[in-house]
Amino acid sequence: MTEHASSELLAVPASQNVKSSPARDALIELKTRIGKSVLGQDRLVESILIGLLANGNLLIESLPGLAKTRAVKTLAKHLAADLSRVQFTPDLLPSDVTGAEIYLQTDKGGEFQFQKGPIFANLVLADEINRAPAKVQSALLEAMEERQVTVAGKTYKMPDLFMVLATQNPIEQEGTYPLPEAQLDRFLMQIVITYPDEATEGEIIRLNRAENAQKPKEGNAEQPPVPQQAIFDARGEIDGIFVSDLAQKYMVDLIHATRFPDRYGDSLKNLIQIGASPRGSLALDRCARTRAWLDRYDFVTPDHVRAVMHDCLRHRLILSYEAVSQGVTADQVIDKIAALVVPA
Repeated sequence: MTEHASSELLAVPASQNVKSSPARDALIELKTRIGKSVLGQDRLVESILIGLLANGNLLIESLPGLAKTRAVKTLAKHLAADLSRVQFTPDLLPSDVTGAEIYLQTDKGGEFQFQKGPIFANLVLADEINRAPAKVQSALLEAMEERQVTVAGKTYKMPDLFMVLATQNPIEQEGTYPLPEAQLDRFLMQIVITYPDEATEGEIIRLNRAENAQKPKEGNAEQPPVPQQAIFDARGEIDGIFVSDLAQKYMVDLIHATRFPDRYGDSLKNLIQIGASPRGSLALDRCARTRAWLDRYDFVTPDHVRAVMHDCLRHRLILSYEAVSQGVTADQVIDKIAALVVPA
């Protein structure tokens, strides 16, 4: 994540004109609880909540040991939701994810019964998703996009609250299978997280020491989990966030800058091979409205769009050979687009 992206995330001050709501209070409480256990990863926590409220799936990328799995487990602990974890490996089969029909002998004779796989949960942690071959990765596509799974000609619906949180390690290439563009596009956001600072590192050590000693932390009594209904109520309020024609045009202009970079000169034209799909536009809209709602706004501003654009677009850009050879990253290209595309 670039400095530009991280600074933009909190660039929007809270508005005092929008009244609080039980749903927003519940989500702020959920964020606070997760933050007490996942130290130094405020961006990760906020992005997970945005993905949850925007009803999307997340791809979380970082080096090992940066609290990806811990954040997801903590979310499930403080939210009234089922969590299943699938450790992706090269020998995994699609049925290990979706489930399969099993032949059972009953009093009435033999019959096939569908045994649901781990995909049938509220929160699905697809750990190291790029370690499984494409055949297994594709087992997630229907569930992620259409919220259903089809096995042996029968369709099974996913729970009303459903979210795939996939993780991958960016530096390991041996024994991995890069996600195809079609699957990457189905992730609402790709979150890239980095190391914590020195002060936070010390806090992490102290927290781990206290947990290993099983010492209860002051003021950290067990609290009832946040109900799923709070998520559904929040989504209803987010649907009511106003998006002006100018804000919508700004989002469209950003997306079209990735598709037609030649309109902005050779400096951008030579960096992008393929731009974002319409899913990128939809992701910007949904995440910007969610960001506005969390900031207590009842309308979307350009700052809200810029706060989420890196997470929404970095995995949807295919950079040119020239950009890759020069070590240019997708975040740097998005920075350049943000500087060139000015809201009306």
